[in-house]
Amino acid sequence: MAVITDISQLDPDSKYTYTDYLTWEFDEAVELIKGKILKISPAPRTRHQRISFYLSGKFFNYFNLDSCDVFSAPFDVRLFDKTKSEKARKEIHTVVQTDLSVICDQNKIDEYGCIGAPDLIVEILSPGNSTKEMRTKFNLYEESGVREYWVADPEHQTIHLFYADEQDKYQLSKIYLYEDVLQSVIFPELKINLKGVFPEEAF
Repeated sequence: MAVITDISQLDPDSKYTYTDYLTWEFDEAVELIKGKILKISPAPRTRHQRISFYLSGKFFNYFNLDSCDVFSAPFDVRLFDKTKSEKARKEIHTVVQTDLSVICDQNKIDEYGCIGAPDLIVEILSPGNSTKEMRTKFNLYEESGVREYWVADPEHQTIHLFYADEQDKYQLSKIYLYEDVLQSVIFPELKINLKGVFPEEAF
């Protein structure tokens, strides 16, 4: 298979697989959503990085003595629809770069990243990608079996926390505001004061 060195060599209307993805050697960062190429926004803004760094620290402290691992972007997460058969999901058509991932099943971690759904994913909104995170990725993470999904909104200083119910459908636990203490649903002892996530001096 030919190595792709420029994104212009790809057909935006075609569907690609993870096997194709591994041959791409261009500078642009992309995700693969059900076979379709999705360009990632340019380098995150300062407040995006502050939020990511703060949450990473909180996650590390909480999971440090546990069997769960925490990863931040860039980190390939390969997803498939968990309702499909093993045969149907052998070719991976979705590879995403989550801002933060918590993975408790060590069998899902390999040298290339994560294969299968993390237990918890955090996405931090940036200008221009709100629709992608709130719609496309909401549906994607739900059908892939991600147990808990946080959407951090720096502009409005909120975090939407979704969790999978007994039917594996996302429910909104709460919209956490700047003055709240967020509590994870699947990790109830994980509590984070959002005044540290959204410091006033950053705005």
